[in-house]
Amino acid sequence: MEELAIFGGTPVRDANHKIYYGRQWIEEDDVQAVADTLRSNFITCGPKTEELEKKLCEITTAKHAVVCANGTAALHLACLAIGIKPGDEVIVSSMTFAASSNCVLYCGGTPVFADIRPDTYNIDVEDVKRKITDKTKAIVAVDFTGQAVELDKLKKICDEHDLYLIEDGAHSIGTKYNGKPVGSIADITTFSFHPVKTVTAGEGGACMTNDDELYKKLHLLRSHGITKDSEEMTKESEGPWYQEQIMLGFNYRITDFQAALLLSQLSKLDKFSNRRKEIAKIYDDAFKGMDELYIQKNIPESDTTRHLYVIRLNPDKLKCTRREFFDALYAEGTCPQVHYIPVYRHPYYERLGYKKGLCPVAEAAYEQIMSIPFYAALTDEEVNDTIKAVKKVCKYYAK
Repeated sequence: MEELAIFGGTPVRDANHKIYYGRQWIEEDDVQAVADTLRSNFITCGPKTEELEKKLCEITTAKHAVVCANGTAALHLACLAIGIKPGDEVIVSSMTFAASSNCVLYCGGTPVFADIRPDTYNIDVEDVKRKITDKTKAIVAVDFTGQAVELDKLKKICDEHDLYLIEDGAHSIGTKYNGKPVGSIADITTFSFHPVKTVTAGEGGACMTNDDELYKKLHLLRSHGITKDSEEMTKESEGPWYQEQIMLGFNYRITDFQAALLLSQLSKLDKFSNRRKEIAKIYDDAFKGMDELYIQKNIPESDTTRHLYVIRLNPDKLKCTRREFFDALYAEGTCPQVHYIPVYRHPYYERLGYKKGLCPVAEAAYEQIMSIPFYAALTDEEVNDTIKAVKKVCKYYAK
């Protein structure tokens, strides 16, 4: 048997040419867009921000967009806009980045963690139903890896119980659910534009909504709660400089040069989406039928622009721990990551009283999953080397 690099064999890729799990794809037109804006009269609070919001509405078909500093800020704004306060409960996915539930804590609310489906890793609709109480105010459902949650079922639950639906679409810009773009379906959909996402502004986020009143709140909350709109003011204007703070908001603005970068990136969303779909299919075909691995299930309702590609180890067919598999892949020049630790297993949440065993499906998945390199700029050679590395490690550790 060929030895693994971690045990002194020849790696698939050498140490100077490792493939990381995610990265941005920045081209010269992106750089030029930022440079042009930096040379303009406005580098923040200018025309590029407004242009970006119009572009996001065009792409998602949502009525309103409010762009902001990052995806976490977008989630915070969403919870503020729907009025989360102390005593309110919000049902959130357990398999996600901490921001998806931290946003509830920021408002004084209580996150209630729902388990995930064992095949898609998205929030389990049946467990959501079990977690609803008379204190429940909203659901924050995360499109894990870019695959849309079961939006029709979740919307029905929200309608029946008079709840708000916040779709955490940090992974899913470009995804469609039953033919409708993510961003146009939930009460509020939030996006993230971190560098490892499908399109990037360096950082950046957005809230999408079709609700006029929610839009007004989101817009105010993003910029200190200050307005120049005479219809929103309580006093008579003293002149063109006059403005009023009418609620307590935040400085969650995005800069115009970030907006310019994202506008350039959004012009290539279809290209990025198609390449991600192509790579996902190559991986699916390569790993299909391998007893050592489980592959994330795709639901037919979601036309997915994938953000992450997750493999899950089958402990009945592998004689290694997840850590051993992870280290062996890394030694082969393929650098994986793990998404995610169930949020309530973080020490901060444990100090709040959340206990292990709360969401057993999510906990079991966490012990066995890892994300392999997956981004639009991956070359065919890098994709093939990733497949070779995964198969080599599986072969070495096969029972």
